[in-house]
Amino acid sequence: MAEVIYLAPGEGLPDRWDDRPWLVLEASDDGKFFGTGSAWKPGGEWIGYCSLAESDHSLETALAAAQQWAAKYAVPSIWVQTAPEGYGHQ
Repeated sequence: MAEVIYLAPGEGLPDRWDDRPWLVLEASDDGKFFGTGSAWKPGGEWIGYCSLAESDHSLETALAAAQQWAAKYAVPSIWVQTAPEGYGHQ
């Protein structure tokens, strides 16, 4: 199972890599969580992750969907931004 890394409010998301799998969940101003990611199928074909509207409505459903995808494509970590970008900055 992928390690879930929760980012502090105001903490930026990690750089996204071209050569390793990654997955992030980003909080939005309307309380939703949008997921994006990148990985490779066992045959070497690139595959992208974009969360579906039905899983965006809460952190729990967004994380459950992201964990399933991460397990399927060997993504080691999921970064979770729990507050919208810029929140916590003055």
